[in-house]
Amino acid sequence: MELDSLYQEVILDHYKHPQHKGLRSDYSAQVHHVNPSCGDEITLNLTVSDGLISAISWDGQGCSISQASVSILGDLLTGKTFAQAEVVVNAFSELMASKGTAAGNPEILEDAVAFAGVSKFPGRVKCALLGWMAFKDAAIQSKGESK
Repeated sequence: MELDSLYQEVILDHYKHPQHKGLRSDYSAQVHHVNPSCGDEITLNLTVSDGLISAISWDGQGCSISQASVSILGDLLTGKTFAQAEVVVNAFSELMASKGTAAGNPEILEDAVAFAGVSKFPGRVKCALLGWMAFKDAAIQSKGESK
């Protein structure tokens, strides 16, 4: 099986079976982001406890790329400190900015390396980054509770 095919399967699996979907009522910050170019939407709730990201929950609608990306984000960042999460977010942002020249570090990004091919398509990069930008905003809002 080719790597691109495997990556497509990872994205479709997270789209069909999203992780952390369904907004929790207890949260430290809530943000809503919309991709105006395609209409994809994400509402993301971030819960911080004892300096750790204890939960990420979300709801939204949109393409398989935006929905799978936020599903993977929830898996990757839950249980991390903000400093650890920042490493992952930066690695994903760099991957998306690579225009298809980077493969991503699987030790940091795990399933998120599946979006390497998406970086070749500028119109789809915003879809992949939608949930990640929502997380960054929620993290800024909730930092006061992470001390």
